[in-house]
Amino acid sequence: MKNVLIPVAWPYANGPRHIGHVAGFGVPSDVFARYQRAVGNNVLMISGTDEHGTPILVQAENEGISAQELANRYNSVIVDDLVNLGLSYDLFTRTTTTNHYKTVQKMFLQLYNNGYMFKQIQQSAVEQDTGRTLPDRYIEGTCPICGYEGARGDQCDSCGNQLDPIDLIDPKSKQTGQPPKFVESEQFFLDLPALRDELGKWLSTRTNWRPNVLKFSLGLLEDIQPRAMSRDIDWGVPIPLKGWEDNPSKRLYVWFDAVIGYLSASIEWATRFGDSADAWRDFWNNTDALSYYFMGKDNITFHSQIWPAELLGYRGIGSKGGDVGEFGELQLPTEVVSSEFLSMEGKKFSSSRGVVIYVKDFLARYSPDSLRYYIIAAGPESQDSDFTWLDFFERNNNELVANWGNLVNRTLSMIAKNFGEIPDVELTHPLDLALIGKIKGGFEQVGALLGNNNQKQALALLMNLSRDVNGFITETEPFKLKGDVLGSVEATEQRLKEVLLTCATAVFNLNTMFSVFLPHSSNSIHSLFGGKNAFEGAPEIASVLPSRVEVADLADSEFRYPIIHADYSAGLKWEWHDLSKRIPIAKPSPVFVKLDESIVQEELDRMSGVED
Repeated sequence: MKNVLIPVAWPYANGPRHIGHVAGFGVPSDVFARYQRAVGNNVLMISGTDEHGTPILVQAENEGISAQELANRYNSVIVDDLVNLGLSYDLFTRTTTTNHYKTVQKMFLQLYNNGYMFKQIQQSAVEQDTGRTLPDRYIEGTCPICGYEGARGDQCDSCGNQLDPIDLIDPKSKQTGQPPKFVESEQFFLDLPALRDELGKWLSTRTNWRPNVLKFSLGLLEDIQPRAMSRDIDWGVPIPLKGWEDNPSKRLYVWFDAVIGYLSASIEWATRFGDSADAWRDFWNNTDALSYYFMGKDNITFHSQIWPAELLGYRGIGSKGGDVGEFGELQLPTEVVSSEFLSMEGKKFSSSRGVVIYVKDFLARYSPDSLRYYIIAAGPESQDSDFTWLDFFERNNNELVANWGNLVNRTLSMIAKNFGEIPDVELTHPLDLALIGKIKGGFEQVGALLGNNNQKQALALLMNLSRDVNGFITETEPFKLKGDVLGSVEATEQRLKEVLLTCATAVFNLNTMFSVFLPHSSNSIHSLFGGKNAFEGAPEIASVLPSRVEVADLADSEFRYPIIHADYSAGLKWEWHDLSKRIPIAKPSPVFVKLDESIVQEELDRMSGVED
């Protein structure tokens, strides 16, 4: 059994999440976590809402509420969406907890003491009218290196180079469209150049990463520069140094504190649910532990450069040396599993332009497994992809319903009609054994793909195996095995039992493999076989008080907030199961819903603002 840490990108708490978000960080991480649990590994899947930064301040001010009130609202909305989608977090928390603040400050102090965090005057971008700090990603202009016109203030997505806002040609605020004003300000910088060699050594060992992720990550080293990790802002983690901690207008910026949330969330999990308060160390200090970080490609920089640099500097591994802090030798990511971008109807997601479908709205009209299926089958695993309502309609009806759903329904319907229970026979026919052997082999083949995060290929292989079983039904024609067509009533009935047992056994085991992709329908299918609690428990929402990590130091109020957590230890494992005989089988209802083609135009009308 291995310890497998699965840190998932923190959704930003300034609004509900749309399907493009969960296509990047949500569903792929959950599929991987469910598979790792199914093979018997000890999994810790953690994340939470990212609640600091200028965008939340701006939005809160526009709405006439505090930043904390805004974060509270969307923390609750996002938690509901992720649970309804079936994302099996061991802990989904938030960054506005004392535990998180303490963890971030300890990381900062160790980096500072080791010499990897230093003070420097920089030209900070602020809004012309308000004087408020502009996040680098809220500034766009032309890249001075490649000429790309949509470069951001932190990097150019076209050539991959790291930038500063002042480097951009004709920079403008994405919020106001006005050029920013640049003012001198003293900030703390992470000394990335001092950690470059060690980052390069580490990245050179990451040969099994997705090629696009590794190429981009290595490119970041070519012109690596120190990066500011504090801002002139009053919303964030206080800087824990004399003369700074009481400064109301200086805070550690969200780009520094958000990635440390993976560690603080693990510590909170251990405090709330672990065998001991140090249980998190099994995933962070153990050199044999594995860690897979899931996010969209716009977060690669933070996970293959910034966070590893913080981990190295914390351990004193860099050109300046240093000591290891109290958290011990924190291990670097095994893999940064980044998806590409998902667009919608050929356009970039945009709430203001109506080019969006929020998770909540999607799940109000369609099943969570239909969305999960689409994201894996057609999503941006290794290249940009485009969600269209026509494609969603066709994949749901022609693949999910017509292939897998049809196989489940026809198999159990024939058993219910002819015998009312799983037939009690032995399988000896060459055709039956050949199919059984192919399905058995699926556990190893599909599992190997899932273990390497080739989820699209894994799902495609599963769907092909389902087609093989449908083909077996076409070839054996159980619906024609009546009377004495094989020479006698007894021989015909015997063959019918064999064929239907073969189909039922195949369906049961295919369903075990499908469960990591389609957990809701897989549990429904298992119940059709008379089973209960087939697979790992569903994620649940709990209302909690702040985690008591250091009771004497905690000043949190009695405010409760929602977390996601459940016990996922029960359920069928990733292995072949012989089907019990004589299980009662009733006529099933369809597990998947076939959609009417009219939904395509209805959804396009919603996007364009046309009334239903």
